[in-house]
Amino acid sequence: MAKMLTIRIKLSLLVTLTCAVYCQQSGLQFIEISPWRSGVNWKHANAKSDARHLPETVGPGVAVFDYDGDGWMDLYFVNSGQSDFYTPPQPLRNALYRNNRDGSFSDTTLRAGVSGKGFGMGAAAADYDGDGHIDLLVTAYGNNLLYRNNGNGTFSDATASAGLNDPGWHTSAVWFDYDRDGKLDLFISSYVEYRKELVKFCWDDALNTSAYCIPRLFPPSRSHLYRNLGDGKFADVSETAGIATYAGKAFGAVATDINNDGWPDLFVASDMAPNALFLNQKGKRFEEIGLNAGVAYSEGGDPRSGMGADAADTDGDGWQDLLVANIDQQHFAHYRNLKDLNFREEHDELRRQTRLRSGWGLKFFDFDNDGDPDLMLANGHPDDMIDKRMPGVTYAEPLMLFENRQGTLHDVSNRHGVVFSKRWNARGLAVGDLDNDGDLDVVIGINGGVPIILRNDGGNKGNWVGLKLKASKSNPAAEGAKLRWSAGGKMHERLRTAGGSFLSSHDHREILGIGPSAILDEFDMVWPSGKTSKLNGIRAGKYLDLVEPE
Repeated sequence: MAKMLTIRIKLSLLVTLTCAVYCQQSGLQFIEISPWRSGVNWKHANAKSDARHLPETVGPGVAVFDYDGDGWMDLYFVNSGQSDFYTPPQPLRNALYRNNRDGSFSDTTLRAGVSGKGFGMGAAAADYDGDGHIDLLVTAYGNNLLYRNNGNGTFSDATASAGLNDPGWHTSAVWFDYDRDGKLDLFISSYVEYRKELVKFCWDDALNTSAYCIPRLFPPSRSHLYRNLGDGKFADVSETAGIATYAGKAFGAVATDINNDGWPDLFVASDMAPNALFLNQKGKRFEEIGLNAGVAYSEGGDPRSGMGADAADTDGDGWQDLLVANIDQQHFAHYRNLKDLNFREEHDELRRQTRLRSGWGLKFFDFDNDGDPDLMLANGHPDDMIDKRMPGVTYAEPLMLFENRQGTLHDVSNRHGVVFSKRWNARGLAVGDLDNDGDLDVVIGINGGVPIILRNDGGNKGNWVGLKLKASKSNPAAEGAKLRWSAGGKMHERLRTAGGSFLSSHDHREILGIGPSAILDEFDMVWPSGKTSKLNGIRAGKYLDLVEPE
């Protein structure tokens, strides 16, 4: 009996020590919230068929935004639907879920009037008319939808009156103020020329089955830039602004300032076509410099299959770096800004760890509130037969999490939750503080499946101050603002970018991570208008309204 008791004590100590080591190593966890708990039981229908139409493989996008203005982030998911090649067996709709403030959400799609129509792709939320209510753009294969927020929990279809009903295959969208007139303009990525009469039939002799045709077989289409006229209408300035000169197969896009001149530039990821880097010529037009800057092709001179894209100052030198997620065998590309309109592709852990992955949604965000940008990736192969065609590559793939350590990205996926051991066919990824606890949670759209909601459990052990920005003269999103803050003797900087990820839209608030410090010592922000806001001695753990000085 004594011997058995001794064994039990030793086993108990072993478990305790193992747990202590594991807890110390893992700490923060991303916890998957079940549909039963969250109430989000909507499911994406990808229109999968034996004909293997390319649009089946692309969606869905997601949006995290506060549509009813109650200070809690709500969720929007985009579905496929009626098109020239697909008639759903039963009506499909997008889904809007209102945050119940208790970890659950309620479906308010029908009441809000945002069910969508056509074959949806992505979502981009922003207050385009400056009335204080966040509006919603839904991109599609077919015609886009612009939903204007009425301010009472409902939306109105403003697509036609705004002049945004151009047909095509539209993917990601970015709201940004390219001419710095205080109004949000709109960039919409376009993929390939794809219509029922242009569809090609591809066959795999080895597997004796139909196959998805590679994008190379379809001509590229031209993306669009719309200037906000300030009266609820937009003008297509793609030609005069130089955007139409680029014929790419555009997926992800992000607006950032690569040369620190105060004017937002635009980086676009393209699939089997050169990526584009549009340099803003002081709001008058854009110059496409992707080839000269070193971000258009692989180091061997080949166009890669760019899907998701984002930008951040990953090494803290004050200059924006770029990231593109590619398909398997191509590596994801992390481009370091050399401060002279040139970039260098990094041969880092990210490159090595993503060789067999196909990436879509991605986002730089500070998951542990230490003040620097980390990275999460949503992966999944577009070809549902790839397991049989390519050894070592799978259709469903794991999510990936990279921690920023003094400017280098390290794969820490296996330390931060069992969710990273699972596999999905993931697409859009958006981040936001869903429970208002000061750390950023993650929402991911699954092609043909139920979305993933990941609660950040422990990120707020790093202290934080949250900001809700309210512009008066600058654009309503405060896109392009420069933030600097210090705590505990450490200084941090961040540029407020627009867009990023793939087909998705993020929480509009800013969370300033200050690590172990209890006080945000100093904070200053230069608004896009040039006005400056300053804060001093702010106690951590709360959200503040920050209003642009008149």
